[in-house]
Amino acid sequence: MPTQIEPALQTELRGRLRTARRVFVLTGAGVSAESGVPTFRGGGQSAVWKGLPFDAISSYRMLQTDLPAVWEWFDYRREQLRDLRPNLAHLTLAAWQEKLPHLCLATQNVDGLHTAAGSRDVHELHGNIWTARCTECGARESLREETNVKGAATGARERPPICRSCGNAMRPDVVLFGEMLPAGVFERAAEGAAACDLCFVVGTSSLVYPAMRLPEIALEAGAYTVEINPEVTPFSALCHATIQGRAGEVLPQLDY
Repeated sequence: MPTQIEPALQTELRGRLRTARRVFVLTGAGVSAESGVPTFRGGGQSAVWKGLPFDAISSYRMLQTDLPAVWEWFDYRREQLRDLRPNLAHLTLAAWQEKLPHLCLATQNVDGLHTAAGSRDVHELHGNIWTARCTECGARESLREETNVKGAATGARERPPICRSCGNAMRPDVVLFGEMLPAGVFERAAEGAAACDLCFVVGTSSLVYPAMRLPEIALEAGAYTVEINPEVTPFSALCHATIQGRAGEVLPQLDY
């Protein structure tokens, strides 16, 4: 049965959205899971790729020792995402950005679905799976024009791709286990969190740092903070309001 927000809380949150000067939103894997994006942590199980757990194949160490294997893994992941579309959570947040005076959106997801839904200036804390980045000069290149990431179609790139700017190998432009966040992205998101008067934490286990530092910053700045997640998290008790449910069912009910 779809989640139904208690009427008094729905009225409260709609009113806060109407009057908010600045809204900050942090989204996690649960939002994209509703579009069919694998979380790789569901049910306590870890995905395994050719005998390696995903946190090993997605690690900085593997990048240093076997870059082609890393590309093979991320090509496989992009193939899984290729036909997926934004869900009602993504679309609702994009619509809010059109109506609210200022909405700052940060995400832990790398699938690009917020942008596909129409959101602008998304702070992608963990990068974007549809972009390659040079290991030397840092130049970026879109992978969306590749017709077949497995390499079967005309125009598909070699693996690893070669940077057109400096001729060195490129890597997936995502944050791997053992790496820091991209320079500047957390700081820009933190500015949005510190300035907001209303904060939403949506579809995240609240276990991943430094991303979870962002709603903590919002709380410390005095923002009214709302958590939307199917399960209780370590952050739940700190929020002004918590709604247990799927983001795609809950967020549209808050629209006004």
